[in-house]
Amino acid sequence: MNKLACRVHCIAVAAMLVLSGTACVQDTVVLHQEQAATAAPTRSEYARRHYVKREYRVPMRDGAMLFTAVYSPRDTSTTYPLFLVRTPYSLRPYGENEYPGTIAPSQLLLEDGYIFVHQDVRGRCMSEGDFINMTPHIDAKTSARDVDESSDTYDTIEWLLEHVSNHNGRVGMSGISYRGFYAAAGMIDAHPALAAVSPQAPIADWFFDDFHHCGAFFLPHGFNFIAGFGRPRDGLNTGQWVPFDHGTPDGFQFFSEMGPLSNANARYFHGENPFWNNVVQHPNYDDFWQSRNILPHLKNVAPAVMTVGGWFDAENLYGALNIYKSVEAKNPGVSNVLVMGPWRHGGWGREPGRRLGNIDFGKEHSPDYQRNVELPFFRYHLKGAGDLNLPEATVFETGANRWRRFDDWPPESAQTRSLYLQAGELLSFDETQPQSGEYDEYVSDPDRPVPFIEGIVTGMTREYMTDDQRFAARRPDVLIYQTDVLHEDTTLAGPIHADLWCSTSGTASDWIVKLIDVFPDDAPNPTDFSVTRPMGGYQMMVRSEVIRGRFRNSYEHPEPFVSDQPTNVAVPLQDILHTFEKGHRIMVQIQSTWFPLVDRNPQKYVDNIFEAEEDDFIKATQRVYHSTQYPSRLSVGVLQE
Repeated sequence: MNKLACRVHCIAVAAMLVLSGTACVQDTVVLHQEQAATAAPTRSEYARRHYVKREYRVPMRDGAMLFTAVYSPRDTSTTYPLFLVRTPYSLRPYGENEYPGTIAPSQLLLEDGYIFVHQDVRGRCMSEGDFINMTPHIDAKTSARDVDESSDTYDTIEWLLEHVSNHNGRVGMSGISYRGFYAAAGMIDAHPALAAVSPQAPIADWFFDDFHHCGAFFLPHGFNFIAGFGRPRDGLNTGQWVPFDHGTPDGFQFFSEMGPLSNANARYFHGENPFWNNVVQHPNYDDFWQSRNILPHLKNVAPAVMTVGGWFDAENLYGALNIYKSVEAKNPGVSNVLVMGPWRHGGWGREPGRRLGNIDFGKEHSPDYQRNVELPFFRYHLKGAGDLNLPEATVFETGANRWRRFDDWPPESAQTRSLYLQAGELLSFDETQPQSGEYDEYVSDPDRPVPFIEGIVTGMTREYMTDDQRFAARRPDVLIYQTDVLHEDTTLAGPIHADLWCSTSGTASDWIVKLIDVFPDDAPNPTDFSVTRPMGGYQMMVRSEVIRGRFRNSYEHPEPFVSDQPTNVAVPLQDILHTFEKGHRIMVQIQSTWFPLVDRNPQKYVDNIFEAEEDDFIKATQRVYHSTQYPSRLSVGVLQE
């Protein structure tokens, strides 16, 4: 047992068992199955009464047959749009007399009337062909052998228009998470009948989404997902998911006892999981990952687009924001809108949206979104019905708990300012560079890493992005900087970038930056639900990110640090719309471990961390500078009302 494993039980004893309130966000059983897992039984009953199910094998241009289920309204007195969802997660239950828990994104859309089409993507479950994770897009297709998700979508729509009766000639697409990727891919060089597409929490680039964040590997999320999803298919099947058995509810214990990532194959996968092998063999942003980045290909988009995301999406916040931005930049004139709400991954379609963990958003926001945003979008573009009054960006302002409408995103009225790290644990908007103090330092020990939560879980929790950070602030290997008590509301809008000057006594390091809303000491608890932490003094994480320092200059060509040499490291924290209310403080925390959310960096440079050995892991003294010569700061947009 390694040194980290020997200490894990001390941490486990001090932690609070929160399995009931923090179910793992693994795209396994809960989040990446069809919404049948969370749908009310009445939705299935409604579908059975009002829709007839037919199953088909739809031919693609290269001859592969894709399994497709079509649910058509029994009322044939009018025509209906086609509504397509393509998934790698199975169409269970199969059989024309079997209906899933839901066939539509919402009960409102179900009752509004569409021809709902669900399809197993190429190479998954009951569809023929070879499955490729995040299928690379082929810009120039010269033969029938050149197939990708864009061409498969085109061919599917062409077949549906010819073989499914009672349609009105218009097609819409939607999908959450991986299905959001397929929706985004389908709108490239789209079939002329494809009129409206809504990528929701879409994967865009797995080196920055889901499994990697700026090159750092999100360990429990990546390991747990790949353990089940990455196994090869043995012929056509119904796609029964077999979740990985950790043998313990304590992920900190499991992953610490596993030791270096090189033990994953030795102990669990035994070289038989092809996608894990690909991850191991491609630690850098090489062609393997670059070819799976859909963002450069989001051109020639003609359908109306509505990208939907959650501010606290632990998986695909990057994907939602950047797919919207990429479509906007590459397709001038296309109808392209953004919706960002107070949700976790896919929360707008799975839960009321009143709260996330301990944080109360004031009311249930998911029903309002479904009624006032999603339904009107598809009705307008697919049926030519109703009025569509959506601005460029419909965005929820956390902290103030209200929806905002903007004509552009980021808002033009947001003024770029700097939050400077200063001596004495201070954080200030003072436009002059800090004059006092050289640096703060801490010892980062990969055998005693900073936990990402206080609880006992095996995966990435749904609410970690809003969790109380007081437990981390009290550790000696976490630096804190905070403002004085705010005398007026301060709203940050748009992207946040951390510009750090730092050094390490080792030759490799991760840098984690967390932006935190510190509540007043007398902040009251909610009156209508219980919290796991008192809200007085609560340190609500509102944005966070990690960068693997070897990629500070290039994601393709990593390089070691020069020991103890001040070095500039930029950390992109993604976008935000959050009001730090009067009486609150703004805090920044900086650390180098975040376990087991992020795998341990050895802190001694090795060519491939997935192949590091136990002896490669060393302690390192980390310094964060805040001097005139080396000023560290966060660049933020302050919204001017």
